[in-house]
Amino acid sequence: MILGEALSGIGSRPARTALTVLGTVLGIGTLVTTLGVAATAGNQIAGRFDAATATEVTVTVPATGTTDDPPPVPWTSLTDLARLNGVTAVTGYARSRDGDTLPVRATPLNDPERVATRQLPVIGTDTAFPAAARAAVAAGRFFDQGHLLRRDRVAVLGPQAAAQLGLTRVENQPAIFVKDQAFTVIGLLAPTGRSDATELDDAVVLPWSTAEVTVRGGPLTTVLVTTALGAAPLIAEQAPLALTPNDPLGPQVTAPPDPAALRTGVAGDLNGMLLVLGLVSLVVGALGIANVTLVTVLERTAEIGLRRALGARRRHIAAQFLTESTIVGSLGGIVGVSGGILAVVAISVARDWTPVIDGRLAAAAPATGALLGLLAGLYPSIRAARMQPVDALRGPG
Repeated sequence: MILGEALSGIGSRPARTALTVLGTVLGIGTLVTTLGVAATAGNQIAGRFDAATATEVTVTVPATGTTDDPPPVPWTSLTDLARLNGVTAVTGYARSRDGDTLPVRATPLNDPERVATRQLPVIGTDTAFPAAARAAVAAGRFFDQGHLLRRDRVAVLGPQAAAQLGLTRVENQPAIFVKDQAFTVIGLLAPTGRSDATELDDAVVLPWSTAEVTVRGGPLTTVLVTTALGAAPLIAEQAPLALTPNDPLGPQVTAPPDPAALRTGVAGDLNGMLLVLGLVSLVVGALGIANVTLVTVLERTAEIGLRRALGARRRHIAAQFLTESTIVGSLGGIVGVSGGILAVVAISVARDWTPVIDGRLAAAAPATGALLGLLAGLYPSIRAARMQPVDALRGPG
């Protein structure tokens, strides 16, 4: 009986009912869309993180006490580290004992009219440097094992170092002077692809064996490791043992955070921000239902008075209007969740993302809409139930 009266009341004003449902549709749809887009974007950001920084491990080697002490990490230890399962590339570099930067110039003449000498980092490394540092060779070539064995005086410049020295080509085998010692430039590097090694773009790169005899190259100070996806946490634990088995607590290892934790954190941050927008839309939808239901009560006072005069109790009147508002909320929830899912899919397709939608949220949307309608209809229903039959019959028809 009450359900029939509620459906009759809803159907008697289809335009107003449609506008009321639209308010709930916007609220539920906005909530589903914002949470779906947040989850999709969080998954996409974490996926990009996985493909880049999640495979980078950096080991910082402590300095030795004096020059007579043996190096904490010999260059041969890099080979032991490279044998670990999951390691794709390993390199290390050492700076000069004379300081972090050395005077470098690209001309043998001192021109008083311009600054020809630059203070640049000079490092010694091995042949795996481009792969482990993700620094492609932009021009020329990188030095090979033969250069290391012969201690050839060759150099490769980072992009910023080359720009400061004014070198853009290596076909004519230009020379640079590091502490007045000549080196032939055989290659220019592209910017490094590692987020933890961007300072290497300013460096002059020498074979480590050459650096030892020319610029007093020191022992290994930094080891760069590139791993397979997912292997970084394990390699971070094993690297100190492979490099310094007698003192595994000496080196400091910098490893990326867990990708799963990052995904959860990113999704949580986006959800928290966008959830507020969805809740605001829900409140707007609830206020719309409450307002329209209240107007309906005021317009149907004569009907309410007649039903009370014929024996309807207050609870019957309240139940009728509560049922109407609940049905309107349910319809809005169903249409809203459908529109929200379509919006998430459309945005994902446009951005070439994989849509991520919480099935629990989609399933709960109709019930949420019904609860929203029920709460929004409480005050109008109570007001309708409190009307006295005589006063209601005097109201507008």
